[in-house]
Amino acid sequence: MSALDPPPASLDRLPVADLQRVGPRLLARLARLGIHSVQDLLFHLPVRYQDRTSVVPLAQLRPGVTVQVQGQISEAQISYGRRRSLKVWITDVAGGGAERVGAGVLLRFFHFSPQQLAALRPGVRLSCYGEVREGPSSLEIVHPEYRLCGCDEEESAADAPRLTPIYPSTEGLQQPSWRGLTDQALALLAQCAPGEYLPPATLAGFQLPDLRAALNYLHRPPLDASLDDLTERRHPAFLRLAFEELVAHQVSLRRLRLAHTRTPAPILSGDGGLRQRLREVLPFALTPDQEQAVAEIAADLARPLPMQRLLQGDVGSGKTVVAALAALQAIESGRQAALMVPTELLSEQHWKGLGNWFKPLGVEPVWLTGRHKGRERTAILKAIAEGRAPLVVGTHALIQQEVRFADLGLAIIDEQHRFGVHQRMQLREKGAQEGGAPHQLIMTATPIPRSLAMTLYADLDLSVIAKAPPGRTPIVTVALPDERRAAVIARVQDACAAGRQAYWVCTLIDESEALQAQAAQETAQQLGEWLPGVRVGLVHGRQRAVERESVMAAFAAAELDLLVATTVIEVGVDVPNASLMIIENPERLGLSQLHQLRGRVGRGAAQSHCVLLYHAPLTAQAGERLALIRSTLDGFRIAEEDLKMRGAGEVLGTRQTGSLEFRVADPLRDQHLVSAAQRAADLILASHPELADPLIQRWLGRRGEFGVV
Repeated sequence: MSALDPPPASLDRLPVADLQRVGPRLLARLARLGIHSVQDLLFHLPVRYQDRTSVVPLAQLRPGVTVQVQGQISEAQISYGRRRSLKVWITDVAGGGAERVGAGVLLRFFHFSPQQLAALRPGVRLSCYGEVREGPSSLEIVHPEYRLCGCDEEESAADAPRLTPIYPSTEGLQQPSWRGLTDQALALLAQCAPGEYLPPATLAGFQLPDLRAALNYLHRPPLDASLDDLTERRHPAFLRLAFEELVAHQVSLRRLRLAHTRTPAPILSGDGGLRQRLREVLPFALTPDQEQAVAEIAADLARPLPMQRLLQGDVGSGKTVVAALAALQAIESGRQAALMVPTELLSEQHWKGLGNWFKPLGVEPVWLTGRHKGRERTAILKAIAEGRAPLVVGTHALIQQEVRFADLGLAIIDEQHRFGVHQRMQLREKGAQEGGAPHQLIMTATPIPRSLAMTLYADLDLSVIAKAPPGRTPIVTVALPDERRAAVIARVQDACAAGRQAYWVCTLIDESEALQAQAAQETAQQLGEWLPGVRVGLVHGRQRAVERESVMAAFAAAELDLLVATTVIEVGVDVPNASLMIIENPERLGLSQLHQLRGRVGRGAAQSHCVLLYHAPLTAQAGERLALIRSTLDGFRIAEEDLKMRGAGEVLGTRQTGSLEFRVADPLRDQHLVSAAQRAADLILASHPELADPLIQRWLGRRGEFGVV
């Protein structure tokens, strides 16, 4: 598209492929980041900003400092040492070779093109930005960002007094390319105003810029802008976009909730007989929190509208018995109930546990996973289809096409963050008959402050089990430097010799499953050598699911003493005999994940311990986090601190497809905007419904079809 072309009718319909210098390779890289239109590009905001307006004299350079410098190329040559590189020497004063005078610095490029080699020739003046390092014979800047001075009109724009944006990127896409792309997008923005999807009344009381001004400011902030306000996203321009994104989420969730209210559901009142008999055989009494959750769920099930309730409880809080009573209420009403869990081992544990409770009541749970084949599978599917399976426990196998329920009244989903929205919708659709839908109970062990949960899950009603049942022995958590590894290994030896079992969790700062698997494999091999007589098992994310499940089942059956694992064991293992957990490099994990891992022990009567084996020295924040995890077992307090430190996106697992994801807003930081966003969503749905679809499409895309749960 040239500058003479007429402006597009809508930036959201203008593909980035129409921009200059966007070929197939660049197009594919942008697509990896979800950027397909110019509007997508404009809403891809910088993550930070740099002040590159101050040029540091070459004579004042010091190692370890990131600076903007200018100089003239005095020498450029390819070096063929251990690694081929292009070395470019720039100085304050022109000269070359032995005649070089004045202060200088070496620019080193390990990746360069013939075009770069031709352009970087003696006599050319450069403006460069990068980190100064101590090289073998002089100060160096490796792969600086640079531009040629005095060669084209780009210089005047580049020299304008403003902060330099740094964009989130992907492999093969450098910052100069981002700035070139956004320059084009901003030029189009000047010709064509973006769609304003917020009614003016919604912004009343806020001193916020309009959308065009906000986007211009965030992509090209002036030099006098507050770096702190921009970095912490407190600037009104950021708040303008954060508010609109919060409104988009609220509109989506409210519309989803409205759709639920228009769908009939079976009335599951029941006569209470099975539930009362279960209470009589349980070896414990329900806590007040559990009783409250049971009452809320029972009231929902007795209504002719589909329940959409989130049951939130910490590790070991007793969510399963609440779900069991809900399932019995459905069964008392002559309907089926289904419980879907993320792993085969966890589904087997639920099947056996619920079977121990239900069989004395004359209710036989059915188990369905990928392992069931042939005649056995055919018989299970027939029992489900004919209604002879009142409670079905299983994995993703429950949502396969050949699974048909006779009359599904209640769908229960455990560890909801392990499933995508599509999978949860598929289970709900298994009970859709004659235009109706089953009730749905969603359970999570990720504690979230109630105010935040109501923001994130606005289409769901919320029940909370805040306190764990009494009588559990608290887990003792200690933090030790990894130089005391030998003493920790001896502790594992003693625990296994005493008939107990232990976990050893390996983590890496790199999230590559291959590297994590390698670390776990090496650790398992070493521990096997250092702990003679101890039966060591290994699980990691690179194993086939059937192999991983087999090892975890062997550990659950006490056929293994020590389980070496990556964080795949965060969910899916319940071994009461395991009383010791070692977590390597805990400083690399979030508090909520550490708390979930720690919850794998402390499930039996024996005193359990968790050892955080960290690598010294710790940063101040890492030390603070480990001190907190040692001091409390309160998952809600831990989650709140984790949210403050890492933000809602990291804690709630937004990388998973179909999960909640905010691009600009932070539900914790921007809580002061939430109530206004909820009012705005109500106004849009009531008076401006035509704005709902484009607003959702801008911020959520296809995710808006399913809500964000």
